[in-house]
Amino acid sequence: MSYKVPAETRIGHVHLKVSDLERSLVFYRDLLGFEVQQYFGDSAAFISAGGYHHHIGLNTWHSKNAEPAPVKAPGLFHTAILYPTRKDLAIILKRLMEADYPLTGAADHGVSEALYLDDPDKNGVELYWDKPKEQWPVDANGNLQMVTERLDFDELLLLAD
Repeated sequence: MSYKVPAETRIGHVHLKVSDLERSLVFYRDLLGFEVQQYFGDSAAFISAGGYHHHIGLNTWHSKNAEPAPVKAPGLFHTAILYPTRKDLAIILKRLMEADYPLTGAADHGVSEALYLDDPDKNGVELYWDKPKEQWPVDANGNLQMVTERLDFDELLLLAD
């Protein structure tokens, strides 16, 4: 049998090349609510939720004032940020709407509900929460059956108050 990564393994952080550090901090810190843990001169910042050393690194080491990477090129499709509850997803949706920040999509995937948007450098960002595993859709053989269906914003926003 081939090697399997341990079930407890998690993706620890993502490090993004950005063109303008402060502009990226306005998005990740001021809009999404991450906290700066450390600056590395004026070329990098490490941000997180809850005081972790960093969930996201932002740097301009090779990308200062550069254009966004082409959409039709290899690279990161999106960074997925997992919220602990559905209410937390509702709250960030409300913040995005109040800021008039554009979404590129939204979906109910059966296993999760997700919002999609781009950061200022056109890096894809997914904001989502996982439904309880016992609610995940499966076929008659117990195989996972993820879907892409319409996310009901009105119903979700009821939780934001």
